[in-house]
Amino acid sequence: MFRKLSSTYQLLISIGLVLFVAGGCYAFEDYLGYRVVAFILLLTVSLVAVVFDIWPVLFAALLSALLWNFFFIPPKFTFHIGDAEDVLLFFMYFVIALINAVMTNRIRKIEQEVQEKEEKAKTVKLYNTLLNSLSHELKTPVAAIVGASDNLLEEPSRLTEDNKKELVSSISVAALRLNQQVENLLSMSRLESGFIQLKKDWCDINELIYDVANRLNEQLKDHQLIVTIEEGLPFYKLDYVLMEQVLYNLLYNAALYTPAYGDIRIDVKNQNEKLYKLNTADSAHSQLKKEIHLLSIVIEDRGAGFPPTEIEKVFDKFYRMGNTKAGGTGLGLSIVKGFVEAHNGTVVLENVPHGARFTINIPAETSYINQLKNE
Repeated sequence: MFRKLSSTYQLLISIGLVLFVAGGCYAFEDYLGYRVVAFILLLTVSLVAVVFDIWPVLFAALLSALLWNFFFIPPKFTFHIGDAEDVLLFFMYFVIALINAVMTNRIRKIEQEVQEKEEKAKTVKLYNTLLNSLSHELKTPVAAIVGASDNLLEEPSRLTEDNKKELVSSISVAALRLNQQVENLLSMSRLESGFIQLKKDWCDINELIYDVANRLNEQLKDHQLIVTIEEGLPFYKLDYVLMEQVLYNLLYNAALYTPAYGDIRIDVKNQNEKLYKLNTADSAHSQLKKEIHLLSIVIEDRGAGFPPTEIEKVFDKFYRMGNTKAGGTGLGLSIVKGFVEAHNGTVVLENVPHGARFTINIPAETSYINQLKNE
């Protein structure tokens, strides 16, 4: 943090710190003695060297030596040193202060170089991991589409209607998988650029949930999806596309790691407490009051859960656990977190006795159908 300051600020802070310490030592000189003061000033220069660049540190070392000479070494208030031993002591102090400043700075630079090399090695490793994952995730559906298409084109007469339907279904599933991976990459690009503008509109949560479930019909066919949505749920002002991707990634993840015929639950409710109200200024809508409520979406699965030591890492970009199945780019959950936070919401992962639970809470403007007619 201090190293990001300009050289001028670093210099001013260094001068101020040395003057402050020297002033404190001067107040207690009768108890300390000028030799002890030398050690305290050296310690101050050492602390400055740890956090600042070389030139402010060298100036602090020079200033501390001059202050020690002028205010502490007999005779005081002069740069003349009467005792030969004190002359040698002052010279040694000056040399040690400069060497300390230079060596500390060099050690810090070496540590930075080592850290940069380690980060570069991690980046290369991460790049290779991502490249391998992407090659698998993109090649697999493309290969499935090409293979099924070739069969349909080259041997249509030898295929039964059931065979044709099966091949068309394979093409559809592979295309959806490919489309999802491309969407994830584009979404991560938007998150990385920091350029996400929400396009909020009134959303029916029932419609949102079942649209996502229908998109994942193939992945969920061997599971029992149990959806519980609170009755009389209001409309919420959300970015439908982003929330659709959030739910898609969570449900896809649950379907992937829940054993066949295991339950996947979605519970949606509107928290009763009002966060605050929005009153329209238009007199024509003077009776229309929109309220901010907390939308809660809970998704639970019957999988093995997450290792406790990895729960804090699963939302990191490109992070893939040791028991991750083949494929996957490690982007899904990081996109979930990014899109939920873009709505000023939170997403929490926790293990439960039967699997894992993701809880999404989003503060959103709410309204009901009879109110929407007035807008």
